[in-house]
Amino acid sequence: MKSLIGKFIDGGPVFTVVIFICLILVLALFAAAFMNKANQEKFKLLMKHIGWFAVAWGFMGRTFGLINAFDAVAAHGELTPSLLADGLKMALVDPLFGIFVFIVARLGIIILVATKKTINTPV
Repeated sequence: MKSLIGKFIDGGPVFTVVIFICLILVLALFAAAFMNKANQEKFKLLMKHIGWFAVAWGFMGRTFGLINAFDAVAAHGELTPSLLADGLKMALVDPLFGIFVFIVARLGIIILVATKKTINTPV
């Protein structure tokens, strides 16, 4: 568990905390949609938007991680693996976590659609 929290922090707390909040929101919306069938379409739409936001936020974190890595190289004038490690960790962790939240949101939407009794299709 300590290793998982360490990876979470490696992604940069500004980005990973926001993505984690998105994960909590998606799970809460899924539970609310499962309980409240009347507003299920609204909850599914919100889950979809939050999932996409998590992906976009993760890739923005990736961009900042790469910028930090290149800034460190420019400041030192030489390229060493340890110099790039922090920036590259942020560049890899944030999009991965964002994609994970997106997949959780999509699985929730799939479950909600599968459990729906009738599907309204246009004629």
